[in-house]
Amino acid sequence: MSLRSPRHPRGTRPRTLHTVTLLGAVLAVLLAAATPAAADPLVVAAPPGSLDQVITNLRNFLIGLLVGLATLFLTIGGVRYLAADGDPGEVERAKKSLRNALIGYGLAMLAPLVVNILQGLVG
Repeated sequence: MSLRSPRHPRGTRPRTLHTVTLLGAVLAVLLAAATPAAADPLVVAAPPGSLDQVITNLRNFLIGLLVGLATLFLTIGGVRYLAADGDPGEVERAKKSLRNALIGYGLAMLAPLVVNILQGLVG
């Protein structure tokens, strides 16, 4: 009885090797993109002077949050799709993540409209 691992058909590799390689490449790209170009001093925002400024800050925060989450879901969906290796369940999960990313981008585009409606209600 041999203790070797089972052989895979010619031309295929284990799914875990694909996944680890892909995640390593994505991590390397994200770390390279996250390094700051220049060390700028921390800018502290002044307190808002009016309700319009508060609403503008709220809109900008909301858009940034939605775009960040949508980009996260887009990345997760892309990695899942590439690592699915033909597994229908994993492909469906990847498509669901990509669909959620599109919904997030759509909500980010609608955020200014929602904030304008709130601004009209508040006055």
